Amino acid sequence: MGRSFKLSYYNEYKSYLRMLRITTIAGTCLAAVGAVSQCLYDVDAGEAAIIFDKFAGVKSKVYGEGTHFKIPFIQDPVIFDIKSRPRSVPVSTGSKDLQTVNLTLRILFHPDPTLLPSIYTNVGVDYDERVLPSIVDEVLKSVVAQYDASELITQRPNVSMAVADNLISRAKTFGIFLDDISITHLTFGSDFARAVENKQVAQQEAERSRFYVEKAEFEKKAAITSAEGDAISAKMLSDAFKKVGDSLIELRKMEAAEEIAHNLSASRNVTYLPSDNKGLLLNLPPN
Repeated sequence: MGRSFKLSYYNEYKSYLRMLRITTIAGTCLAAVGAVSQCLYDVDAGEAAIIFDKFAGVKSKVYGEGTHFKIPFIQDPVIFDIKSRPRSVPVSTGSKDLQTVNLTLRILFHPDPTLLPSIYTNVGVDYDERVLPSIVDEVLKSVVAQYDASELITQRPNVSMAVADNLISRAKTFGIFLDDISITHLTFGSDFARAVENKQVAQQEAERSRFYVEKAEFEKKAAITSAEGDAISAKMLSDAFKKVGDSLIELRKMEAAEEIAHNLSASRNVTYLPSDNKGLLLNLPPN
């Protein structure tokens, strides 16, 4: 009886030790997995990472895509998005002729991957919020101030080129690459719009006045030409009268009488022709 009890107790004790060993191994494995996960970090596509060491500060090495090691609780990875991203910056400034100009500049940017440690140390992860609005505002104001309001419209390609050159140079000093720069919005103040409208009205009035002047000049020339033609015609008639006497007048009377007689004969209301020579210019002897 006592021997069987001891044997049963021994078997239970062995089972307990076996379970304890299994639990210990499982706990050790879980702890190891947790420790390994604390030592690893992932960098996705289009990203780059730098390491901030709590003892040594920001490391100079930049890590690309993939899985990398770190020292838990001592090193922290800082992930940067290095893909091209768009950003629109509105700016209100003044032109050379003191007109209010409202512009919106759209840019595509990404950081220089080799300068990420410097960017993180000097500016921070939100470098685009801290740098881009200030340099865009500065460059646009300096460039727009060199042009009149009308030149900003007529010379827009030159303005865009000047803005791009200056902005690329300024952004490069902060380790930022600009892939595309474009002016998407350009408006002026109400005073300029009113001045443009008044100018258009004045131009229309000037065009109308010029039309009237040209019309008067044309009518004047036409009147002179007509008078000259009448004078020449009168001179030709006078010369003809001097040469042939009254025979030309008689010929014209006969032609006029023939035309009148033809017109009257074609009319339904005429039933006879007068026989006296008072009704017609044709001087024919009576019957």
